[in-house]
Amino acid sequence: MYQPVLDPLADSLGLSTLCAVLPLVTLFVLLGGLRLRAQWAALAALGVALVVAVVVYGMPVMQAGNAAIEGAAFGLFPIMWIVVNAIWIYNMTVVTGHFDVLRKSVCSISPDLRIQAVIIAFCFGALLEALAGFGTPVAITSVMLIALGFRPVKAAAVALVANTAPVAFGALATPIITLSKLTGMPVHDLSSVVGRQTPVLALFVPVVLVFIVDGRRGVRQTWLPAMVGGVVFAVGQFIASNYMSAELTDIIASLAGTASIVLLLKFWQPRDVLTGEQTDDAEVSDRIATATAVAHEVEGGGRKGGKHAGQRAGVDTALQERPATADVARAYAPYAVIIAVFSIAQFGPVKEFLNGATKTFAWPGLDVLSPSGTPASATTFKFDWLAAGGTLLLLSGVITIAILRLPFGEALRTYGRTLRQLGWAIFTVACVLGLAYVMNLSGQTITIGQWIAGAGAAFAFLSPILGWLGVAVTGSDTSANALFGTLQVTAAEKAGLDPLLLAAANSSGGVLGKMISPQNLAIVAAATGLAGREGELFRRVFGWSIALLGVMCVLVFLQSTDVLGWMLP
Repeated sequence: MYQPVLDPLADSLGLSTLCAVLPLVTLFVLLGGLRLRAQWAALAALGVALVVAVVVYGMPVMQAGNAAIEGAAFGLFPIMWIVVNAIWIYNMTVVTGHFDVLRKSVCSISPDLRIQAVIIAFCFGALLEALAGFGTPVAITSVMLIALGFRPVKAAAVALVANTAPVAFGALATPIITLSKLTGMPVHDLSSVVGRQTPVLALFVPVVLVFIVDGRRGVRQTWLPAMVGGVVFAVGQFIASNYMSAELTDIIASLAGTASIVLLLKFWQPRDVLTGEQTDDAEVSDRIATATAVAHEVEGGGRKGGKHAGQRAGVDTALQERPATADVARAYAPYAVIIAVFSIAQFGPVKEFLNGATKTFAWPGLDVLSPSGTPASATTFKFDWLAAGGTLLLLSGVITIAILRLPFGEALRTYGRTLRQLGWAIFTVACVLGLAYVMNLSGQTITIGQWIAGAGAAFAFLSPILGWLGVAVTGSDTSANALFGTLQVTAAEKAGLDPLLLAAANSSGGVLGKMISPQNLAIVAAATGLAGREGELFRRVFGWSIALLGVMCVLVFLQSTDVLGWMLP
């Protein structure tokens, strides 16, 4: 039996903290400083965490190893089980051509570039984030914007800034599911609080996008659709995250936001229409396919290869022609299927049946107590193979095969290609979760949390910055929650703050680091033909990242007080 000592070095919390942060420093330096590939940086950090656990904290070697293995297992199931099946559904829409139909449908809503920035980068990007994630939204939306006439640099900036509010609920709420497992807090509780934070960002981001596209004139002329889209998206995100399902939040919010703008444009149009030179449609489809491949390649740790996806051909075609209604309905069908399947799964008898197959067991060879002397909850593994979000997505994918009329053999081949695309990403997530489990169970995370708690009530203001830093370095809200979720809870308890609020703040603050993460910058630069100009893109969006982070810090701090405490459930 192992019980962590929080200050193992000469009863010095400061010196113990210096040792405890070594794995995080290793990860951040290798990723952000030396630009090492994500999988090797995560593996190296895991190795350092194991050494610190054994040498400094006195954790038995086998216990430390089993902690890493359990964390890796959790990274595979349920985390990557969700991601793989979600991206499989997305890839099937690409293979059958229904993604192109969906794209044309979105592009046909308005010829005005400022409104298109909101519809494509924000609303449609959120829909892509709900399924594809992994940098795919910024890659695809930036190419779509270029096809409509945006300059590559502006298209890249718009796509990066737009990829904020949806991130916490991306990949069917994978970041929140990860946070729930590591902190022991219910998914619904975390989803409810995050759903009372990130919608505030949704109120600002569409207006920011309009400003990036056309400055003050753009805001004066198109503030109405920007506000309508942002408000409806925010309301949809709040309702879905609090009263429906965390997994469906981005799907519902993005569809609601798009529908509200479509409805508004039936009664209102901007005084002046800002348009650009469009690109040949066939070339756009090809470039989007290339951009998607680049996104998976960069996120997976591979080299960026192939042609750039964003060089405009300058061919004026009828890109905005609306596809046939039946084709559009079939293109949106996979999202409707997912909503239906997840909704049915919440129905009383069905939910009881699915949960009945769940197996819960103590991880073999892992006997760890918490600092208070009770068995550590993280040593229990929950294998909810039937009720898991990934399994429901697999069922949704099988139904989608029939709706899209895709031969079953091609669907299987698409699944195989999806696994190959995500091979390195799966390995990276397994390493990051292994790192998190070793740090948590050995006591390293708790030591850091105890030290940070010295900030007292002010830590509520600083809390989102931890998440922001984690995502800025790792490029993943899931990874940031794995690294800092337990730390936030420990610091909150020590400082007398609400642990649920600060755990949620880690995810909400993290979304604002996405736009400046090296991975996202590399993806959008490669997709838009700006490879080598990542520094320029960073400078264009860094100010927005800091400004919106400031909003989130103030919001979380006020939610920790009586001023906005009423916002919390």
